[in-house]
Amino acid sequence: MLIAHPGGPWFANKDAGSWSLVKGIVKEAEDDEGAAAREFEEETGWPAPDGDWVPLGEAVMRSRKTVVAWAVETDLDLETFAPGTFVLYGREYPEIDRVVWMTPTEARRKLNPAQNVFVDRLEQHLGLNGHKEESHD
Repeated sequence: MLIAHPGGPWFANKDAGSWSLVKGIVKEAEDDEGAAAREFEEETGWPAPDGDWVPLGEAVMRSRKTVVAWAVETDLDLETFAPGTFVLYGREYPEIDRVVWMTPTEARRKLNPAQNVFVDRLEQHLGLNGHKEESHD
């Protein structure tokens, strides 16, 4: 599972529980899947993967934001990761400072706990003996 560590000063020294799926905000007149594809490209520099996108549903974060996720099988060269950037207080930061392929167990330790449900759902879709789906706040 590919997960991302947020860039910028707030996450610089944070690890377990701070990682995320590649995600972003849905623009007006954009559907969730289209937003996911656009945000993936903007935040990683890679085109959104071709293939069958498997819906993983949604999860509500502690901030009350709703994250809608998909999984798609792909092969990415992590050496070509080229994150988008944002400016904060006159300084430019990467939106994501790194991406890593992780096992489901590793991903559960690193992801924001509210997003662990996506790991559970992916394992369920793949027929793996993963964790039982539960609500994480």
